[in-house]
Amino acid sequence: MTEIRVENLKHVYPNGVVAVNGVNVKISQGEQVSVVGQNGSGKTTLVKHWNGLLKPTDGKVYVGELDSQENSVNVLARTVGYVFQNPNHQIFAASVKDELEFGLKNIGLQKEEIDSRVEYISSEFGLTEFLDINPYRLGFSLRKSVGMASIIAMEPDVIILDEPTTGQDYLGIKAIRGSIKKLREQGKTVIVVSHDMPLVAEDTDRVLVMCDTELIFDGTPSKLFATESILKRTNLLPPQITSFMKKIGRSGSSESILSVSDALDKI
Repeated sequence: MTEIRVENLKHVYPNGVVAVNGVNVKISQGEQVSVVGQNGSGKTTLVKHWNGLLKPTDGKVYVGELDSQENSVNVLARTVGYVFQNPNHQIFAASVKDELEFGLKNIGLQKEEIDSRVEYISSEFGLTEFLDINPYRLGFSLRKSVGMASIIAMEPDVIILDEPTTGQDYLGIKAIRGSIKKLREQGKTVIVVSHDMPLVAEDTDRVLVMCDTELIFDGTPSKLFATESILKRTNLLPPQITSFMKKIGRSGSSESILSVSDALDKI
């Protein structure tokens, strides 16, 4: 079981910009968490500390019993998988198959297990027919799927998805949401960095809101979208169904309606 603990985290980039300041948070194994906020709020900087891509300027980050300051990305990535927003920052192999195999070889799996996982994950993400193709010959949406599949195949305890639905069509978004559901069923911790409020509202149970380098909210999506002061401060827009239910007076003052099915039940 892997718990992430962040204690008084501060991160200052080499140019002097303070990106995260005084953040304290704990995420337990199996939680489904969204990290949201406007561009420049510090959300991506925060989550990059959780697999060692960034190191604290001050404060501490623990992944299980591992101090991130004292352990490399290679060590932390066995426990925390990070799927980049831009797949071009992640993909480098000459074929989709090589890309899916790379991480599995890196964690020391035998060929039989590697073949089994590649077969399964390529089927799950609709990549089977593309295994021998260079990823850069695929469209952006499929390249994102390759990046996500390569991380999920390694079966880390924690998976961070940075803007997973950006650039995806309806079928791509549906596949991603299906993957998140399966990861939840497997007891994985899923952390989503996203501007996609329906994804945040319906597919995660807890939201961390970053604003001007600080963590200003930690609670359920229902409570977040009912808290007008936070929404105004961060310019976050609730899902359409949430706004509609508020407009017709069928949403509570402390909890909000998040999905069409909940709205139908309420009506």
